[in-house]
Amino acid sequence: MGRAVGQVPVAQSGAQAIVNASVLGAEGHMKWQGRRGSRNIEDRRARGGKAAGVGGVGLLVVLAIGYFAGVDVTPLLEGQGGLASGGSAEITEADRQAGEFVSVTLADTEEVWSALFEAQVGEPYDPVTLVLYKDVTQSACGGASGATGPFYCPGDQKVYLDTAFFTTLTRQLGAQGDFAAAYVVAHEVAHHVQDKLGILGQANRIRAQVSEAESNAISVRIELQADCYSGIWARHVEARFGTLERGDLEEAVNAARQIGDDTLQRGAGQVPMPHTFTHGTSAQRARWFATGYQAGDMRACDTFSTDDL
Repeated sequence: MGRAVGQVPVAQSGAQAIVNASVLGAEGHMKWQGRRGSRNIEDRRARGGKAAGVGGVGLLVVLAIGYFAGVDVTPLLEGQGGLASGGSAEITEADRQAGEFVSVTLADTEEVWSALFEAQVGEPYDPVTLVLYKDVTQSACGGASGATGPFYCPGDQKVYLDTAFFTTLTRQLGAQGDFAAAYVVAHEVAHHVQDKLGILGQANRIRAQVSEAESNAISVRIELQADCYSGIWARHVEARFGTLERGDLEEAVNAARQIGDDTLQRGAGQVPMPHTFTHGTSAQRARWFATGYQAGDMRACDTFSTDDL
């Protein structure tokens, strides 16, 4: 489906190898401070809205489950008072640092994917714009809020990210570390890569014509390919910039595991229901990230032609 997605042989059990190589339990400190940031950041945080109703930890749990289970939980929030738009948002020091981190990570994706497109696709890479916001904003795909989580919108070809999600990732989902956060950014940028290759549009056209269960199954393949592309990005960041340290790759693999559909549904007190999965199991997400990291080649990420996800 699309270009540059033929397969090359690659070991499928690489997640544990990455963990071992990066030293399990070691805390990574990705070297990002003081490095070049991206110009493709649209910062809307100073004019954000406010999320009302469910508060504190309860809000974070609801939003995390909603995003990673593929469920829009906006109705739950509206039942508690809803999402109020308008007003201005205070930019804290933590917000400022998070914005700088995202900008540097986005710049790394631009350099890596530009080189990969030239070498593996034979075409120039058109970088994505990343919208930073606080609480709520609007996209061509509808409203963006904590209820939607980070996402890529094909309608305007932008990534939307409320950096408060990094708090959810660390405190509620157990995915700690700066490279875990970088993996989130890289995963959304990977959807833009899929869009540029024609993969995302083709897959979504098919999804619109099939049953919900079949649509979910295609969604899983889309997401696992994005995880694989994220692994490719990690490999080339390590080789190109030398910014990864011991434990960084383990942070990404752990993040992939923590946000598997089965793990999140169990965490929500549910029995995992595979027909409702939209992103893939923890094992699948970690394995496809490892596949991309080990291969460094987009042809290894053909999740659409394999029966072994």
